[in-house]
Amino acid sequence: MRSIKIFRVSAAILFAALFSSSFLSCTKDPEPVAAKNIAEIVIEGADFTLLKAALTKAELVETFKGAGPFTVFAPTDAAFKAAGLDQAGITATTKETLAAVLKYHVLGKKVGAADILTADNSSVETLGGGVFVTKNAGGVSVNGAKVTTADVSASNGVIHVIDRVLFPNSKDLVATLSADASYSLLVAAVVQADLVSTLQGAGPFTVFAPTDAAFIALGAPYNTVANIKTLTSTQQKLDLKNVLLFHVVGARVFSPNLKPGAVPTAGGKSVTVNLDGGVKIQGTAATNVANVVTSPVGKFNFNASNGVIHTIDKVLLP
Repeated sequence: MRSIKIFRVSAAILFAALFSSSFLSCTKDPEPVAAKNIAEIVIEGADFTLLKAALTKAELVETFKGAGPFTVFAPTDAAFKAAGLDQAGITATTKETLAAVLKYHVLGKKVGAADILTADNSSVETLGGGVFVTKNAGGVSVNGAKVTTADVSASNGVIHVIDRVLFPNSKDLVATLSADASYSLLVAAVVQADLVSTLQGAGPFTVFAPTDAAFIALGAPYNTVANIKTLTSTQQKLDLKNVLLFHVVGARVFSPNLKPGAVPTAGGKSVTVNLDGGVKIQGTAATNVANVVTSPVGKFNFNASNGVIHTIDKVLLP
């Protein structure tokens, strides 16, 4: 009789265990939440309201909901505002122009930060033209714009947040400088010194470009276009050429590539780079120090087809 009771208890325990196992086997684990696509991340991002506005006007939202994969270098709202593309600026810009700018921030493949080559100025093709990507001890940058947050994962690619809007530019250095009225004296000097063909060459070059105000502060004969045109003798033109080449480095050097110390110029002498409290470039004399102008953002790290331009507020003297 006791053995029957034991059997009944054991059977009950076994049944309960089987029931529990059966019930658990029928209960599915929660489905993983699907990752958002790039467009959804931008649309919902608190710091991407202007990028969202630009994508919407350029009619690219559906594109970045697509399969991809894409890598997007995504400027923040602060970056858009610094570039003059606040909401009013976006409204005033044509759909075609915005589309060209936005595509310049996109790779047609997924590239995580770990996949980026550790090197200066690796040439990378975007959907809107070529950019130069640097990865060094200071982090990752694109045409000098720093990646502030890397590897934001999306279902159709990855986002790297950057601190500056990138602008495509197919013009050479001379054409780029000529298009900005604040460099009129520099351009006049380049013409007078017979350096146009040099700075239109393959390069690449970095030009530390003094503003008109810098040339005016230097004084005669460099303070007006008329005065510059009077420099016609062989020695005068040679002196002018030497001054201008002292502002040219024979490499494409964005701000994250600048290292403190002496940097050889195309004129044969070296300028000195100082990174303490902002970027400063020193001529031969200790008192001849120019600041690299960082605002507005279009005045530095200005990419051209054959180099890069950094605006400075003083003429450097060899």
